[in-house]
Amino acid sequence: MSLHINEEAPDFTAQTTQGTIRFHEWIGDGWAILFSHPKDFTPVCTTELGYMARLQPEFTKRNTKVIGLSIDPVDDHARWAKDIEETQGAAPNYPIIGDTDLAVAKLYDMIHPETPGTSKGRTAADNATVRSVFIIGPDKKIKLMITYPMSTGRNFDEVLRVLDSCQLTAKHKVATPVNWKQGEDVIIVPAVSDEDARKKFPDGWKAPKPYLRIVKQPK
Repeated sequence: MSLHINEEAPDFTAQTTQGTIRFHEWIGDGWAILFSHPKDFTPVCTTELGYMARLQPEFTKRNTKVIGLSIDPVDDHARWAKDIEETQGAAPNYPIIGDTDLAVAKLYDMIHPETPGTSKGRTAADNATVRSVFIIGPDKKIKLMITYPMSTGRNFDEVLRVLDSCQLTAKHKVATPVNWKQGEDVIIVPAVSDEDARKKFPDGWKAPKPYLRIVKQPK
């Protein structure tokens, strides 16, 4: 199935390094980041998993859970975690799904739905498209989807920035302009009328164009 932003993230039950989870239940009433990997013991992914472990406190501050996925078995994930800690200074402190039957990869359109077999015998190149990041909101809807090539390490600081933007939109009905960073001015979304905006932003806004209403970032 093809996935789109603002559609419900598919639910699933899976084995992870922290036991069996039901995805929607595991997310609870917060936010979630799901990021996937084509195979264990791959160099770029090793750096990513370590960085996400170090970044975990920032996601926790934002009421956001992190979960990884790799198509290899959970036992392999546990062995890989030792290498990650040794080389990156931090072991994964979040669950990692063992997607050996490729079920979640297929469900999230990361691999062709008619791909036969299991993870056994498959190489990282066979699973090159299993390099995606999803941000999922408390409403269980997809807020972001990005897929990276195997040769390019993901920018998880950017994922954190997008999460901040999505959370601002959900709470304050503002959008963030190009290259926005925390604390910078934001934009009132078009769906908010001027009348409602005056109630929400009593200090007013700058409007170089009627559709471009710029305000200070709400706290």
